[in-house]
Amino acid sequence: MALERADPSRRAAFAAAGLLTAGAVLSLPGCARPASDADKPGQADVSAVDDLMREHGVLRRLLVVYRETAGVIRASAATLDIAALGQAADLFRSFGEDYHEKALEEAHIFPMVKKAGGRAASLIDTLIAQHRRGREINDYLTGLAKSGGVRTGQAEPLAQALESFARMYEIHAAIEDTEVFQAWRATLNAKELDAWSDKFEDIEHQTFKGDGFDLALEQVAGIEQRLGLSDLARYTAPSPPPT
Repeated sequence: MALERADPSRRAAFAAAGLLTAGAVLSLPGCARPASDADKPGQADVSAVDDLMREHGVLRRLLVVYRETAGVIRASAATLDIAALGQAADLFRSFGEDYHEKALEEAHIFPMVKKAGGRAASLIDTLIAQHRRGREINDYLTGLAKSGGVRTGQAEPLAQALESFARMYEIHAAIEDTEVFQAWRATLNAKELDAWSDKFEDIEHQTFKGDGFDLALEQVAGIEQRLGLSDLARYTAPSPPPT
């Protein structure tokens, strides 16, 4: 189900955490939403390319959830909050697949890049194939989440699916950021880029009845909190061994 929130603000800064349940949005009590960029003096709106890359930031945080969850499953599948994993898959579907991939990339960006030719154009078919594989994996995750738990024999295949999805989408998003989006930007002059930025904003507001990025950011933060993954310090690499 598409994410919905009656909020007319656009491209807000990091918001407070919330939780996504299947088909519903839960806001944590006592969490105030900061003002959007558009409401701050001297803050300019971001371009379509910047917005696409920022949306990838939300999806990358879900990839971390997937990868970290794989380790939990291998260590003790019974301790996994399977509902929270299902929420992550739901968010990736509504924000990543249905909106970012289908409504923006596949409907508009990819055809324009492919028409322009060059190296970026040669990547499009593979990127689309990876979109499809990601949807298959998320369907698998959603099915397991609905079953209520990880049964005997499912732990390792689930862990591998999570890790393979994260591995695929990490390079996938990086290639889009550094090559495909830049190639798309190169086909546009400044006026055309502004027009596309407005069009993408309209698509976002029509899809989510408000600011989809802001909402998705709240929800991924809530999922991280629920799974105990919200402390940035936990990801700090250890010191290297002595030489």
